[in-house]
Amino acid sequence: MDSYTLKCVSDLPAPFRSTFSFRYFNSLQSECFPVCFHSDANMVVSAPTGSGKTVLFELCILRLLSRFISEEKFIHVKGTLKTIYIAPSKALVQEKLRDWNQKFGSWGINCLELTGDNESYSLRNIQEADIILTTPEKFDAVTRHSLKGGGLSFFSDIALLLIDEVHLLNDPRGAALEAIVSRIKILAQNPDMKLSSLANVRFLAVSATIPNIEDLAEWLKVPVQGIKRFGEEMRPVKLTTKVFGYSPAKNDFLFEKRLQNYIFDILMQYSRGKSALVFCSTRKGAQEAAQCLSHVAMTYGYSNPFIKDKEQQERLREASLSCSDKQMQSYIIYGVGYHNGGLCLKDRNLIESLFLKGDIQILCTTNTLAHGINLPAHTVVIKSTQHFNKEKGLYMEYDRSTVLQMCGRAGRPPFDDTGVVIIMTRRDTVHLYENLLNGCEMVESQLLSCVTEHLTAEIVQLTVSDITRAIEWMKCSYLYVRMKKNPGNYAVKKGISSGRIERHLQEICVQKANELSKHQMIWTDEDGFLLKPLEPARLMTKYYLKFDSMKLIMQTPLNCTLEDALRIISRAEEIAWIQLRRNEKKLLNDINNDKDGRLRFHILSDNGKRKKRIQTREEKIFVLVNDCLTGDPSVRDLSLTQDMNSICSNGCRISKCMKEFFIYKKNYKGTLNSTLLAKSLHQKLWDDSPYLLKQLPGIGMVTAKALHSMGVQSFDALAEADPRRIEIITGRKYPFGNHIKDSLLSLPPKVDLKVEETECQRRDKSKLVVTLTRMTQSLQSIKRHYADMILGSEEDNLILFHEKIRMDEFSSPYSATIFISNPQQGKLTVKADLIFEEYIGLDLHQKLVLIKESSFNLNYKKGKMQPFSSIVPEDVCVIEDQEDTASRAPTEEIHGSIKSKRENGSMPSFNLLDEDLEEEELSAKVNEVERKILTAENIFESIREKAKSLPELVASNVAHSQSTETLNFARKRAREKQLESHSEVEVSEGENIPTWPVDKPYIKPSEEKQSGHKVGGLSPDPEEFTFKSFTGETIFDHIRKKAKNFPPLKTLESDPLKQPELCTDAFGVSTGTKCDDFMGDITLISDLETREVGKDACGNRVGKKVNHSIYSGSPYQTFETTKVSPRVSGTDVADLSSIKMLSFDISMLKDSKGKSDPRITFESRRKQLHSPSVPQKQRFTLATAGKAREAESFLGFETVFSFL
Repeated sequence: MDSYTLKCVSDLPAPFRSTFSFRYFNSLQSECFPVCFHSDANMVVSAPTGSGKTVLFELCILRLLSRFISEEKFIHVKGTLKTIYIAPSKALVQEKLRDWNQKFGSWGINCLELTGDNESYSLRNIQEADIILTTPEKFDAVTRHSLKGGGLSFFSDIALLLIDEVHLLNDPRGAALEAIVSRIKILAQNPDMKLSSLANVRFLAVSATIPNIEDLAEWLKVPVQGIKRFGEEMRPVKLTTKVFGYSPAKNDFLFEKRLQNYIFDILMQYSRGKSALVFCSTRKGAQEAAQCLSHVAMTYGYSNPFIKDKEQQERLREASLSCSDKQMQSYIIYGVGYHNGGLCLKDRNLIESLFLKGDIQILCTTNTLAHGINLPAHTVVIKSTQHFNKEKGLYMEYDRSTVLQMCGRAGRPPFDDTGVVIIMTRRDTVHLYENLLNGCEMVESQLLSCVTEHLTAEIVQLTVSDITRAIEWMKCSYLYVRMKKNPGNYAVKKGISSGRIERHLQEICVQKANELSKHQMIWTDEDGFLLKPLEPARLMTKYYLKFDSMKLIMQTPLNCTLEDALRIISRAEEIAWIQLRRNEKKLLNDINNDKDGRLRFHILSDNGKRKKRIQTREEKIFVLVNDCLTGDPSVRDLSLTQDMNSICSNGCRISKCMKEFFIYKKNYKGTLNSTLLAKSLHQKLWDDSPYLLKQLPGIGMVTAKALHSMGVQSFDALAEADPRRIEIITGRKYPFGNHIKDSLLSLPPKVDLKVEETECQRRDKSKLVVTLTRMTQSLQSIKRHYADMILGSEEDNLILFHEKIRMDEFSSPYSATIFISNPQQGKLTVKADLIFEEYIGLDLHQKLVLIKESSFNLNYKKGKMQPFSSIVPEDVCVIEDQEDTASRAPTEEIHGSIKSKRENGSMPSFNLLDEDLEEEELSAKVNEVERKILTAENIFESIREKAKSLPELVASNVAHSQSTETLNFARKRAREKQLESHSEVEVSEGENIPTWPVDKPYIKPSEEKQSGHKVGGLSPDPEEFTFKSFTGETIFDHIRKKAKNFPPLKTLESDPLKQPELCTDAFGVSTGTKCDDFMGDITLISDLETREVGKDACGNRVGKKVNHSIYSGSPYQTFETTKVSPRVSGTDVADLSSIKMLSFDISMLKDSKGKSDPRITFESRRKQLHSPSVPQKQRFTLATAGKAREAESFLGFETVFSFL
């Protein structure tokens, strides 16, 4: 293109002319100017490095901003039209950020960096940004969140997408770039986006010289006028490239070190005495290269090839005196220097100025200089095409864009008309770099190798909701374009039609969807058409994990220990690149042997002993991470240290995913262990490490050890320490001690955690209250502190409650109420934990033990034994009967077991049976207990026998104080009033009476009156009348009152043949009913017999149970379950058995002389009841129906005298 056709900057609108510092655009820029600035067409530009492609980005940005120009004035609306700039490296992103902030910042354009180095952004920052500069992986991670999470909330504002070094698609990292472009394309096709900027999004992609630019144009839907291809003629200087191959060494480190021996000869041959840049992979490598070259130049004496004259040598000598780096001083005087990020700003500026002036001829530097400051040179030497990847901890090949950036530094347009590029690599990779430099390398897709992860991400974001949408997403990818052009590279036969390609894509989608569904990542319908994300898929997408790593997490055992979590990380796909090197085995074996007992976990052999030889990479990772978490690792090797850092950074991310997965699964132990492991890997400390103070800013390993020597190991101890003593111990000067104590201000505020049980009115539930109180005032800090409050049960490993809390903002005191089910048996241990997200050593733990035990039995445990007359067991028989209905309706009795104890000579006490027996066991015990039927002939004889002991029982109460007698009299009067308030209860005759269980909560007698409950009325929750004590006076007053209303015995007949209807009616059985239908249900029991808990008088199971679990003296609320008869006449009755009177067998406490003997035990009484002298149980038949009717008439007596 001739010079007269060059475009002038003045062709731009007036507000935009100050963007550029030059007057004319170059040939490449002028040819692209009409499409870039005067149209909205998509573009793909292929041109050599250094030809001015960056200006094309700026022209497209100005085209977008021109929409804000009104009447030659720029009126900007923040964040409404977004530009996304995607570059392969953070260094390139940061370079463009500095440049564009300077050019566009004065107009109010907001530029935002989204890289791994910048984690301080928020959703609001993204929404307000006009230009977002990012890397593919970071942008993919940010936009993987759903719309609710803010990931896609700004997509509708995207109007321009700039892709720098688009040939990155050919690298393994290119899959992320391909995924985000495909995501933008499929969202732009969404009908909901028709009115947004995204619907007409513009693409501009630039790259080095590539042969298949048409494929990129097809992928980005670029029209013909938007495809621009430029060759080497556009390069400002002619470039000569050479690729030299060398035989490999034992390892990559030795190979790079050996290449230093060839650098001097190459420079002598190709640099021609002009400036040269030597790119090295590490800072140390750059220093060593400079040292090697200066030593060689020193041997030449005054004929040093890097120094031209004495004036240059004098300038270098003066410059060396002003350099603070002593090593640099010795190199500068020989015309050699090095440049890296470790230099101070003063030395860095000095070296740059000397190199630009030409005083320093050879500059050894790292690859970061290729993206940073513009320091062009005649010759560029790339010493080894591999660099040490800090994140992965091993040597890897440079990506293609980095190599091209290095090559772009060759040739200085104002000073040179040619440039030279020398690439030193291994022999087996020579052809790769020859094709790259010659522009012959085809750009292929790398999406197929990780399509499962990216398809899952689209399903989670709901951009793909079924198989059809999945196929559309695949067709938006670069993979689809290249699969049609080069099917053999993607396991597809050549020569097949495009329809067959689409069917192949459908097969891939169906296969991946089925695999995800099989592992419970997504849900599919019966036809496998619909695709819905599940929580594991969301977590895998959120934390950017590989599919195989997520499967390992999902296969974790339920009781996941800390060691199990560590082994999962050791096998994770994210760190699968770590290899076990031969020279590392001896050191790893010594670490695992652990003679000093430093490690928490070890690699064990099959016999359970520590393994003597580390053999796999998983074992290497496991040993390294254990050594690192001691706080003072024994590993000093640089390569192993890099491996260790990579394991901790990736392991922290995996652990956080494990934590959220266990929370989703309600796995209490797994959540605690994964949370602890995540922050331990972040801080590189175990929670019991003596060097916890390393977490504070300004405290390193040396200071932490010094503080440990003076006994300061915790944050509290440091807060109480004397600053002057700290300075003495650490050997530092004032005010170092004050600064150390001030570092405590970075910690979250102190809080107090309490968990307690409170009274609960809900059935079979316990009410727990967790309270969090801030003990210190939160300081105004930019940093936010979060913690997880977790409540879990230890026995069943279940999370009962979880909440994430911001510690400096929650409303103190903050409380949460949790209802949990009562334990069926044994104890329930509830643990409350406050786990801080970042800091170790601040976690709070509380434990609450709920025991299923009678509250009465706890009186002995607490040493609060009461007098016998005031001890009321809660599980004894309580029966109340009505005078009018006692002779007609059969009454159910509920008896509890009575246990007598002797402790230190005290009176016997009573305890409840905690366990419910099965019905078979209950019926078997009923058959064993002997029965005695009460008839009209023997009832008063039984009364007289019982009455013989009455005077002695009353006399036993004489010793009581006057206040005790007054209390007993008051209780007697209250009891009589309650009995008088009971209404009549009549049971309908002629039908079988079904029963159902009714749960009745215990209430105090003082609450009966307030509740308004009446026995005669039907209530969903019948109340039970219970008393705290029962004395002799109260018992016999009640007996005398009852005896006045007994029906005449002489009117009753015992002949079953004379009154068969009366007999059947009395038991609620119709005339036609066979006795076999109910003969096993009705059995009358002598009041001398003790009864098993949960049985009524007929031996039926009534389901009465009382659960007690005690913590800190607070009993559980008591619930009782009994069976009631629904068939009533007159007034509905909730339960006949609920009309009860407290009773227990006092005859147990009597010896043969009628005196109370505390030594008589429950077992001796049981033996007496089972003696042969007592009549056996009598079955109920028609032959004995009359006798049963007579006995039934006196059931009220039998229940009353069950006390005696």
